[in-house]
Amino acid sequence: MTTSGVRVRIAPSPTGEPHVGTAYIALFNYLFAKKFGGEFILRIEDTDATRSTAEFEQKVLDALKWTGLTWSEGPDVGGPYGPYRQSERKDLYRPFVDKMLDNGGAFHCFCTPERLESMREAQRAAGKPPGYDGHCLHLKAEEVTSRVAAGEPHVVRLKVPTEGSCDFHDGVYGDVSIPWESVDMQVLLKADGMPTYHMANVVDDHMMKITHVARGEEWLASVPKHILIYKHLGLEPPVFMHLSLMRNHDKSKLSKRKNPTSISYYSALGYLPEALMNFLGLFFIQIAEGEELLTMEELIEKFDPDNLSKAGAIFDIQKLDWLNGRWLREKLTPEDFVARVLDWAQENDRLVEGLKLAQSRVTKLGELPPLAGFLLANDVGLTPASFGGLKTSPAETLEIVTTVQADLEKILEWNVTTIEEELRAISERMGKKLRVVTPPLFVAVSGSQRSLPLFDSMALLGRSVVRQRLKVAIQVLTAMAGAQN
Repeated sequence: MTTSGVRVRIAPSPTGEPHVGTAYIALFNYLFAKKFGGEFILRIEDTDATRSTAEFEQKVLDALKWTGLTWSEGPDVGGPYGPYRQSERKDLYRPFVDKMLDNGGAFHCFCTPERLESMREAQRAAGKPPGYDGHCLHLKAEEVTSRVAAGEPHVVRLKVPTEGSCDFHDGVYGDVSIPWESVDMQVLLKADGMPTYHMANVVDDHMMKITHVARGEEWLASVPKHILIYKHLGLEPPVFMHLSLMRNHDKSKLSKRKNPTSISYYSALGYLPEALMNFLGLFFIQIAEGEELLTMEELIEKFDPDNLSKAGAIFDIQKLDWLNGRWLREKLTPEDFVARVLDWAQENDRLVEGLKLAQSRVTKLGELPPLAGFLLANDVGLTPASFGGLKTSPAETLEIVTTVQADLEKILEWNVTTIEEELRAISERMGKKLRVVTPPLFVAVSGSQRSLPLFDSMALLGRSVVRQRLKVAIQVLTAMAGAQN
């Protein structure tokens, strides 16, 4: 594998809480850059304007900084190949799209959303894989010109060969062959003039002189599209490396529906960033038993991209706990430990703001731990007895918590105001008074029916911790409701 002038990047989308999978891919790229004296770059891929937010972008930056990774170029530090947000690069893509239109590598598509949906329904009914049927592929140039000039809405699609296969070498999987017939005629430029991920990805990687693209294996099937774009633009593709996905013990994909996946969750629970990076780094190196405790410098030293495993990376929370415990005991001095505890307790102003909320609810300071301790707890110890004093039945309580957990995911900006607004809206949709909806949530997030103000507490805990506590509450309530039937 050639490694001269290495430039690698991590390119997350700011559309939600940063996932530990982002840290996993970022760490590989970081180790690769450091191992070969290259540059590690951060790029924000925010072409999805409806879901991308400035808050989520800041969460991405904060989460990656918390892990200890640093980048030499990015939206926050600048660099010679910026801007480093795709939304600020819109005007850079059009010339590349026009070149592909001119040389026949792409074509205008005027299909309406209604026609495309009808096409997909017919394909599903026939048991065929969904994909564009080429309806606009052979329109005459004169018709295309007149329809574009008339302002008719359209997109630009990638022209794909109908025979043969795309053969390429992957840095992890080796030689790969994907039939062209399985590759869709991807939209490259949307009707609003913004590129799709695939077009922007290729153009940005070229303009930022990226030499190696390391990403999750779910993108392996997209390589033929990217290679075609490079070919039609007359550009040399980078070296591709597709890393095995992180999975649960049952080999299912790691997802927030099953387990906590947000980086912020592990930060909030008091995991050390060094321990998390140590844990993730073990997926990329070969070591003997007993050598697991490694610093970043040691991970870089042992890193070997030519000797990666294609086996799934199992996210073993017990191993992470074990490593984190060892870091706390063996890598920190007593003074460091105290400093880390204080920093952790003050993360997101949890301690200070929590104490302020508690001031009007205590008669002596000794009442603070049971009242506000849930803000710092890993687990609030929910049991059926926790919900025992509620006026709602277990079935109704379960309905409330389940509905709230799903609807809270719709909140783009997580703060006291938006949480209150959403909970009031949920109450109205459920036909219940707010005072009926909030008591089960008090218990779910705090473990107690006497607690701090609910909306403030949820804001301080953060989305990822609230999500997990509601998930645990649902498990307890499901068992309670089932026992009553």
